[in-house]
Amino acid sequence: MLELKDVHTYYGHIHALQGISLKVNEGEIVTLIGANGAGKSTTLRTISGMVKARRGEVLYQGKPIQRLDAHKIVAMGIGHVPEGRRIFPRLTVEENLEIGAFLESDRKIVQERKEYAFQLFPRLYERRTQKGGTLSGGEQQMLAIGRALMQNPKLLLMDEPSMGLAPVLVDFIFETIQNLNKAGKTILLVEQNARIALQIAHRGYVLQTGRLTFSGPAAELAARPEIQEAYLGGH
Repeated sequence: MLELKDVHTYYGHIHALQGISLKVNEGEIVTLIGANGAGKSTTLRTISGMVKARRGEVLYQGKPIQRLDAHKIVAMGIGHVPEGRRIFPRLTVEENLEIGAFLESDRKIVQERKEYAFQLFPRLYERRTQKGGTLSGGEQQMLAIGRALMQNPKLLLMDEPSMGLAPVLVDFIFETIQNLNKAGKTILLVEQNARIALQIAHRGYVLQTGRLTFSGPAAELAARPEIQEAYLGGH
């Protein structure tokens, strides 16, 4: 479904991604793990068109998308749940969700997708008239995921969905990710909590200062001593 071929991305003179090549097959959860500053968020931002690759190719369903504007990439079926949630604090929960469906003109479809988001996250339904900025961190994360789902993406890019959440909410968010995958969503997950990410993913990649150092089935990565030591707290 998604393939990156020798992708190089820069911020000014900083060479953030140095020849990244990875694949995400339809129906998979693939996780990207690595230390802070390794380039994980940059990888997702490059896929979704928020930053442009200077070299290399980003292919979605076999078509190159690295030169497309972000809204065209959304229209092709890629949703992005950004790091830090990035909801609109002064808009209500319902308005935030509706903005997620900005490319959909059929009000009936928008309403159906809103109802789906409320089924997935009943807390959002209870808070639907509240301003986004008044929600807890966990509720804001639910809203960010719900908003990304409003365009009915086939591929979901998720950037640090558990960041700053209480353990009980972390479990709920990861359970939701698994349920979305079972319902047919393909997911590329960036996650600081490497242990739980490797537990739910089919495959993984390890990113170190802009380069991929390891890749393979998630269980195999979790069993590697160097990965346990660096990212899983050792044994």
